[in-house]
Amino acid sequence: MVKIAIDGPSGAGKSSIAKALAKEMGIVYVDTGALYRTIGYYVRSEGVDPKDGEAVKKCLPDIHIEVKYENGTQCVYLNGENLGDRIREPEISMYASAVSAIPAVRDFLLETQRSIARANSVVMDGRDIGTVILPDAEVKIFLTASNECRAERRCLELKQKGIEVSYEEVLADMIERDNNDKNRAVAPAVPAPDAVMLD
Repeated sequence: MVKIAIDGPSGAGKSSIAKALAKEMGIVYVDTGALYRTIGYYVRSEGVDPKDGEAVKKCLPDIHIEVKYENGTQCVYLNGENLGDRIREPEISMYASAVSAIPAVRDFLLETQRSIARANSVVMDGRDIGTVILPDAEVKIFLTASNECRAERRCLELKQKGIEVSYEEVLADMIERDNNDKNRAVAPAVPAPDAVMLD
């Protein structure tokens, strides 16, 4: 069993590299961001303010998340429904960032993520994999790129999925999300002390 943690800001290429590595090694790829996006999606559908920790916490008992692997692809189910690319919309990114700062949400998802790594060799990407989720990972990488490069990549990715966005909108959202993720009180998005830094 091997655990590989790839952390870094959005749009740096974490999922592209993690997917390729998992395929090459024949192990499981885990996109942890999809789990936070799923909670963000539910919170938005309920009309709840994603920054209201108590209101979001009250939603958690009604959320059942399953991670399944179908044809080698991770699919996240919310209360029995596969949300697909609906969790990739820019607005959901901001909801995901907001709910990820809530300790109850992080606690809610911690065991889900660790249980996958106990049952499988994994490449797991996210913001706090090497620091919180899998601090015992054999390999830890912190992957980054310039704001402009990341915004261009994310724009292209969204447009390929039929989601129309402007570069300026994506760049502004990305900078705001980075700031939120780096400065949150719980599990900030920072490199593990023993992570290899890759630009």
